[in-house]
Amino acid sequence: MNAKISAAPVVSAGNVKFGNALPLAVIAGPCQLESRAHGLEIASALKEIAARLKIGLVYKTSFDKANRTSASGARGMGLDKALPIFAEIRSTLGLPVLTDVHEIDQCARVAEAVDVLQIPAFLCRQTDLLLAAAATGKVVNVKKGQFLAPWDMANVVAKVTGGGNPNVMVTERGASFGYNTLVSDMRALPILARSTGAPVIFDATHSVQQPGGKGTSSGGEREFVPVLARAAVAVGVAGVFIETHPDPDNAPSDGPNMVPLKDFEALVKNLMAFDALAKSETR
Repeated sequence: MNAKISAAPVVSAGNVKFGNALPLAVIAGPCQLESRAHGLEIASALKEIAARLKIGLVYKTSFDKANRTSASGARGMGLDKALPIFAEIRSTLGLPVLTDVHEIDQCARVAEAVDVLQIPAFLCRQTDLLLAAAATGKVVNVKKGQFLAPWDMANVVAKVTGGGNPNVMVTERGASFGYNTLVSDMRALPILARSTGAPVIFDATHSVQQPGGKGTSSGGEREFVPVLARAAVAVGVAGVFIETHPDPDNAPSDGPNMVPLKDFEALVKNLMAFDALAKSETR
């Protein structure tokens, strides 16, 4: 491992730049990839919105929801079916793509079709997975575990950079607070920036999740997504992570905390105004 490499303060995913002092960028898409048509439909809609707003957008979706509350929960299309769709979204729409990886052997294959490999929060300390993701040379977005303090992420980032890859981002998604509840500590955002040196992302939708809150699935409080997103952007972040869906109440996963697609543009426009105000002294 190379201990001399530091996290890059600005990370590029395709033509989208993430930096804590740069204008806000967005990571958005449905929780899981449900079909080729569904993925392309949402990606196309998000691209049009991003173009109107003139904001950088990375398309996010998962090929496998490996940490579902119940074994009966829908997990997604799987790696083999999803990779060609990811490649198609990149080539036909020109959007950078982000997806989760859960196993070491997935990293190299997934890296051929996407721009950003995301490490799920529950796996954020898995050294071999972090090193395998780093070895691809792709941007690595690591979600902070619900069980970690923000300063603990310095060690996580050091594993990625020690693997020779400075292109790492860290994402805050709330901390466990009692049973089936998360709380977002806005102090974590500047602490993450200061302690890791990496661009910081705020996950506005998973922060309102109620893990296991419905017994065999997670609940969520969608109405608080704009509240927490505005607070995070007012503090100052490189980007916001927002899961969105045309019909979240009937989505196969994370519906209770996803933003309806019809509300996405207005929310992001509002966040851009908060971002401009928060960073006005640094530009």
